Amino acid sequence: MDALTVRPGEANSAWIEQIDEPAIESGSVLVQTLAVGICGTDLEIIAGEYGWAPPNRDRLVLGHESIGRVLEAPADSGLSAGDFVAGIVRHPDPVPCANCAVGEWDMCRNGLYTERGIKEIDGFCRERYRSDPHFLVKAPASLGIEGVLIEPTSVIAKAWDHIERIGARSVWKPKVVLITGAGPIGLLAAMMGRQRELEVHVLDIVTDGPKPGLVADLGAQYHSTGIKELASKADIVIECTGIGQLVFDILSSTPAGAITCLAGISSGGRTISADFGTLNKSMVLENDVVFGSVNANRRHYEMAVNALAQADHAWLQRIANRRVPLQQWHDATTRGPNDVKTLIQLADL
Repeated sequence: MDALTVRPGEANSAWIEQIDEPAIESGSVLVQTLAVGICGTDLEIIAGEYGWAPPNRDRLVLGHESIGRVLEAPADSGLSAGDFVAGIVRHPDPVPCANCAVGEWDMCRNGLYTERGIKEIDGFCRERYRSDPHFLVKAPASLGIEGVLIEPTSVIAKAWDHIERIGARSVWKPKVVLITGAGPIGLLAAMMGRQRELEVHVLDIVTDGPKPGLVADLGAQYHSTGIKELASKADIVIECTGIGQLVFDILSSTPAGAITCLAGISSGGRTISADFGTLNKSMVLENDVVFGSVNANRRHYEMAVNALAQADHAWLQRIANRRVPLQQWHDATTRGPNDVKTLIQLADL
């Protein structure tokens, strides 16, 4: 069968190749891949900057954002042929650490976890794959191919989950949330903020294209300037860009008791001049919280399914707004001015 593979650590090594059918030992559920989403992590792996091949192999099957259809499943799996499913990316380490042992593998302590299409376990960008049913989440058929958004939404579901847990440390009645970055992650964060009936503001540098309209149609407000003023009024900030100066401006401007979640990763290599002593003092005296969040566990995937099921399907289609066939996968790695999320489609619904 066809699969998109790469040699991690080697730039321009991605290509479509014929691989074997998945072995039964890799899982009792056989899934036909319908589509995978392309994100920044995939582009880093293709560029040779990231990723690990499975043990005793030099190539890795790409793809961690997925939607597929069950072809066969055991009677006791909770799944049936024809069900739509999203594959869970991270799998627990074999030790396991204290968190992996209780299903919180997104909080792995020893770094021995594996990740589909990223770290030591093949991904979903192939015609068929097998999985243990515990690492598959059933998606409503009504989501269709937009079910590929379950994985990125799970990352934001985790961010919201942890924000709300932290907020429970005291009397907390948030009203205003600021999202920085209007890529797919930022837009999905804004969607979940509006589902919580919060006043949502989204900041991004672009002033045209689909992003302003997508934000407005959520009932949120779009901005291209004014980070310090926006942050000064925010009870919650979800930072999705990883831009160092922006992070500093947020942390130095938020009001007392604010919670800031860092969900973006900086590319590094840049220095900023900042008074971290004053920042430290204000954060301590104001009981501010800043934390990082990445990945998700099964609970967050289920939260993501619920959030997407509540969303306007036409709005979701405008996020997953470009599809390319597997044989033209390279087109998915170049973003056009009107692209939000590009999908590689492997099969028809």
